[in-house]
Amino acid sequence: MTRPDPAGRQPLARPWQWLILGAMSSVMISALLLVSFPAAWLIGAMIAGIFFTVFGGTLRITNTWSLIGQGVLGTLIANAMPLDTSVGLVSQWPVFLISAICLFVTALALGWILTAAKILPGTTVVWGLSPGAATMMTFMAENAGADAQTVAFMQYLRLVLIAIIATAVTWAIGHEPAATATAQAVAAPLDWIAVCETLVLALAGPAVARITGIKSMALVFPLAGGLLLSHLGWLDLRLPAPLLFGVYTLLGWRIGLRFTRPLVMHALSVMPAILLSSLLLLGACAGVAAWLVVFHGVDPLTAYLATSPGGVDMVAVLSASGGADMGFVMTMQMLRFLLVLAFVPPLAGVIGRRSR
Repeated sequence: MTRPDPAGRQPLARPWQWLILGAMSSVMISALLLVSFPAAWLIGAMIAGIFFTVFGGTLRITNTWSLIGQGVLGTLIANAMPLDTSVGLVSQWPVFLISAICLFVTALALGWILTAAKILPGTTVVWGLSPGAATMMTFMAENAGADAQTVAFMQYLRLVLIAIIATAVTWAIGHEPAATATAQAVAAPLDWIAVCETLVLALAGPAVARITGIKSMALVFPLAGGLLLSHLGWLDLRLPAPLLFGVYTLLGWRIGLRFTRPLVMHALSVMPAILLSSLLLLGACAGVAAWLVVFHGVDPLTAYLATSPGGVDMVAVLSASGGADMGFVMTMQMLRFLLVLAFVPPLAGVIGRRSR
């Protein structure tokens, strides 16, 4: 749906807007690939989406396409973390639990500081700093009566920062050049029967999400189903590289196109507080990541992505692009997401009642 321009100008027709966004994304992605930039498809599309929207673009990625993208990512994650590996990670449960609790408590502590200093309302801070799925946190915050626009900006700004820092970490530790990896992936032979079976599983995720009303099932169902079916030998997970690149681009657009001009203008008044809180949270996460690297022998990129307070889907793309341990990263992300889902809504409700 095309939104009216806040300045009163008539927006361009949607086909022209898609053409412009596609051209901007192509240029940005190509430039990043030329300099061997990690996760070039995701980052390039995200940057193009931000500039496109801030300068008057009115496009949106519909919920249907978003769910389909998450379904494909679910199969990608399942393929990257076989069930044998996932079961083996259970022995490290104290590490996962301690790390997840530390990150969750840190987010709450930062929220308390910002609330006590009267920089931002308590409920807005709790939802905005919650290290979970950005879209879900924004939706739940709006239902709870918090400032959904500020929450959205806090969540999506943090995703951008996470992507930038992850790219820097990937570059610092060395990685396969993005352009080379892209050429190899496109040239790889495919079993098209396995591809079709994988796509059926990927599309089953959005269908289950629609039926149950639980959006996270779009990613969780293909992930769990892929782990089980591939372990039993009933399914050979295969995804063509062009499809994955398309999903990475879709995810980049989904994040970038959220940065509308009204949203940015609304957040400018509290931008220093939002930026400071985001950087402090990311710094605390980096501290936990350093603990994992020094005392548990986890490689830096895996540790950083596992502790990053971003969306599971984006972290999955960054993990796949940078060669991180997907099993370790996803186990930590899922555990922290469950903590957020269990404790943030009642906590935000208590803060909201006390602030009235």
